[in-house]
Amino acid sequence: MGRIRTLVAACSSGCLLVLCAAVKRVRTWLWYWLPVGIWMALIFTASSDQASSHRTSRIIAPVVRWLFPHWSEPRVDLAVLVVRKVAHFVEYSVLAVLVWRALWRPQRGDARPWSWRAAAWALAVVVAYAVSDEYHQTFVPNREGSPWDVLVDTVGAFCGLLGARWVYSVWHRRAGRAGAPAEKQALSGSVTPD
Repeated sequence: MGRIRTLVAACSSGCLLVLCAAVKRVRTWLWYWLPVGIWMALIFTASSDQASSHRTSRIIAPVVRWLFPHWSEPRVDLAVLVVRKVAHFVEYSVLAVLVWRALWRPQRGDARPWSWRAAAWALAVVVAYAVSDEYHQTFVPNREGSPWDVLVDTVGAFCGLLGARWVYSVWHRRAGRAGAPAEKQALSGSVTPD
């Protein structure tokens, strides 16, 4: 009877360890990939008829006219177009950073250098999503797919990754400076009294 209890206890703790490890992997995966999925869903929703230029210009144009009452109608139309393209640029910039984050999984105090490979994969994923989004818009009333939008999305993604590279390098330098005194002390072998 004692052997059975020992065997059950050993199996339970082993199964518990496996379960805990699986939960940790799922939690980590969700931590990095759930924001990507949510952001992609937001972009997909913005590809609906409700976000078509016909409908959004009814919101953006009055705001532009209120801010700049002396502007002509063609200038207002140009401002609406610029606002819409800036929105494309920003939403894909954010998506690229989120995909890079999910692929690279940076952590506080991370000593790894920037990975251009992860950035290239992130850019590839975002460009593929931009192409699929524009293709999806060809089936939506009052929308049309545009290769120019894919180009704007791609430039936005690239600039987002450049921004992430800059932030990562600053973060990396700060982490290196914070660890520098401890490293020097360890290398010199000296210990300072408290």
